[in-house]
Amino acid sequence: MTKDVEMAARNGGGGAYYDAPAPYYGGGAGGGEDVDDDGKPRRTGTVWTASAHIITAVIGSGVLSLAWATAQLGWLVGPVTLMIFAIITYYTSGLLADCYRAGDPATGKRNYTYMDAVAAYLGGWQVWTCGVFQYVNLVGTAIGYTITASISAAAVHKANCFHKNGHDADCGVYDTVYMVVFGIVQIFFSQLPNFSDLSWLSILAAVMSFSYSTIAVGLSLARTISGRTGKTTLTGVEVGVDVTSAQKIWLALQALGNIAFAYSYSMILIEIQDTVKSPPAENKTMKKATLLGVSTTTAFYMLCGCLGYAAFGNAAPGNMLTGFGFYEPYWLIDFANVCIVVHLVGAYQVFCQPIFAAVETFAAKRWPNSGFITREHPVLTSGKSGRTRFSVNMFRMTWRTAFVVVSTVLAIVMPFFNDILGFLGAVGFWPLTVYYPVEMYIRQRRIHKYTSRWVALQTLSFLCFLVSLAAAVASIEGVSESLKHYVPFKTKS
Repeated sequence: MTKDVEMAARNGGGGAYYDAPAPYYGGGAGGGEDVDDDGKPRRTGTVWTASAHIITAVIGSGVLSLAWATAQLGWLVGPVTLMIFAIITYYTSGLLADCYRAGDPATGKRNYTYMDAVAAYLGGWQVWTCGVFQYVNLVGTAIGYTITASISAAAVHKANCFHKNGHDADCGVYDTVYMVVFGIVQIFFSQLPNFSDLSWLSILAAVMSFSYSTIAVGLSLARTISGRTGKTTLTGVEVGVDVTSAQKIWLALQALGNIAFAYSYSMILIEIQDTVKSPPAENKTMKKATLLGVSTTTAFYMLCGCLGYAAFGNAAPGNMLTGFGFYEPYWLIDFANVCIVVHLVGAYQVFCQPIFAAVETFAAKRWPNSGFITREHPVLTSGKSGRTRFSVNMFRMTWRTAFVVVSTVLAIVMPFFNDILGFLGAVGFWPLTVYYPVEMYIRQRRIHKYTSRWVALQTLSFLCFLVSLAAAVASIEGVSESLKHYVPFKTKS
């Protein structure tokens, strides 16, 4: 740990799990640097860096399943659902951004993490339930991204194989080896100490996400213009033709979970906001970044979902770029899948850094005199100033490596793309995107019970709860069905 962590541990500030010190979210410690109002190194994030983090987090593997999700819901419900989720996400993200500081959004005490904010406004058991939802979702997202990256890496091999041997060739390849390689890459990137060190990786990942989303849109548009399209309907897949009535219900609910997952980033919003400089007030910057990020991703989502459905119809694959509705040009399919892998390397880190910070902060406070936990070993230093640019901490190296190994093994054991995405979206959407922001906003603004505004907010929360519950049940049913035909470590793309 750095000196700031050791000082925080000795001073005993904050809660055990939710007082993340500056090195993780606000920049590295440096001798004579300017400091912010909390005594930590001055934050340097802007609307653009925050937007890059958001786009990196939001436009992920979820975008690739939107054509399939639209196919389950149809032309009428599909696009409307995408817009509704976008509006809800933008609105509740604004409520959450106001909670970065306790009390006055411009001058109140900073909340460094999502759990900090919940502790400041709600307290008690809600802090721990928030922690469970947040960190289970973050771990699940890491697993989901490992699965997706391996499928995309395998798709490069398959695209070349189909081009060489024809579309009917057996080009299946085991995903396990690609998951292992992705895990090894993440072990190295996980040694970056904090969020501010990830700005360059997030910007690169955001560029990659734009690239493969644009390719998916372009290929779908070309296929639609050529007239080689599948059958589409107002209500999506047809009962008695494509699916049974029971399957229609389950798949429609799974589609809602997939859409919810595609918009999920609220669990790291506060952590992203803690990288933003002020003035202006952080909540104002974050709201602009949220508007830019959510509107950009929604535009891509509408294009990917609608054009993908138009191209493939009710037979849309679960993953647009790896389900091989597109075979040619094979080099473009290769490039798109490489972009996905590069993007997910960055997205994995964006979602895992809060987990790393929480565990390391707790450990530093619990064992402040342990050299294994607190001592930093400089690796790279600046010549003139002698300032440490990169250092190795044995606890950080050991625990982060163990985390990546475990998440990789879990991905290998349960490689069910759409079912996993739907479950993660369902579990995380209501509590983290809606419930806690609404409850904290009510507490912050002292909105009285049974007033029209209170009723409206609680109605929104309750309706989102029902959607999340239904989607979670459907996704569990999907996973149970997949398990009936699953052989561990033998999954092929």
